[in-house]
Amino acid sequence: MPNILDVGLIFAQIPTLLAYLPVTLFITFFSMLLGIIFGLMIAIVKMNKIPILSPIATVFVSFIRGTPLLVQLYLSFYGIPILLRYINYFYGTDYNINGIPSMLFVLIAFSFNEAAYNSETIRAALQSVNKGQIEAAQSLGMTYSQLLRRIVIPEAFIVALPNLGNAMIGLLKGTSLAFVCSVTEMTGRGKTLAGHSYRYFEVYISLALIYWVLTIIIELIVKYLEKRLTISDCANTPSYRRGKLL
Repeated sequence: MPNILDVGLIFAQIPTLLAYLPVTLFITFFSMLLGIIFGLMIAIVKMNKIPILSPIATVFVSFIRGTPLLVQLYLSFYGIPILLRYINYFYGTDYNINGIPSMLFVLIAFSFNEAAYNSETIRAALQSVNKGQIEAAQSLGMTYSQLLRRIVIPEAFIVALPNLGNAMIGLLKGTSLAFVCSVTEMTGRGKTLAGHSYRYFEVYISLALIYWVLTIIIELIVKYLEKRLTISDCANTPSYRRGKLL
């Protein structure tokens, strides 16, 4: 009977794929960090309806959410060199277009994608903060930036944490598209291995197991943080402290 499924190969090639795990995690965490920062900025702009910036943010979010991530990667990969050519031509600069690292295209595409989706999650979380706390902080003379840093953002983060965790899981799986920009991460390495051995099914089972384990780890971390932060937040409320004193 022919060796239709090589079970041993599934586990044997996992270490080879894990050698590219740092690349996958770097794309995931760096893009998520920028996505949260940019998403927060977009959410604040849209909430305050800042002239000029608010319509631009609305169009940006609509465009990113209305186009596939794969298309956005191609736009980044081909669009940034074209933009640099125009800058070199009109401003007399001498940017090396061929020297742009492929990772830059990937990080820009993933960061913008996460920013668009996270902005709606963050905006909903910001709007969920109790208005009474905001009014009390304003009556104490807090500036808008102090209000955001000390009250609104910490409370909104707890509300947004589960959705941000789901977004990170989606981003982790989305990094498998990075190979279209010539970045070799786990899936890109898997395609190379499969091309050498012609054992495509075994390679993709190996990748599926790795992504599955990584997803479970992220879920556990998010649940732990959610539990810790929620308990800490409740412990600082006046009603909780009165209950402890009684």
